[in-house]
Amino acid sequence: MKWKKPSEKMIVFFDSILPSSSKVVRKKMFGCSVGFTNGNMFMGLHSDGIILRLGEGERENFIKQYNAKIFEPMPRRKMREYIVVPEKLLTNVTTLKAWCEKSYEYASKLKPKEKKPEKKAIKR
Repeated sequence: MKWKKPSEKMIVFFDSILPSSSKVVRKKMFGCSVGFTNGNMFMGLHSDGIILRLGEGERENFIKQYNAKIFEPMPRRKMREYIVVPEKLLTNVTTLKAWCEKSYEYASKLKPKEKKPEKKAIKR
């Protein structure tokens, strides 16, 4: 399956469901919008789909409740804490926002990632 950039409509939708905490940082990775807190990614766009990072219990519940799949950006490269939000849930904004909040809360409790020092260019 060939990767494609998210549509402008999906980017606007993503921004509308991103939790509104002052600790949320919106970035772009590989041309896709993502949400971070304390240096940890908790949700993002991939093509025209949304992925959420959830703790084990909530992840299992989400998979059972919505028949969701673990996020696999490339074949055999599963990101075990991330699930793909099924299309049918994208139309239920209230429920989706609640899951985005759970994703944010989970990532907020993770150990903050330290910023890596910038590498200086080597002069030759």
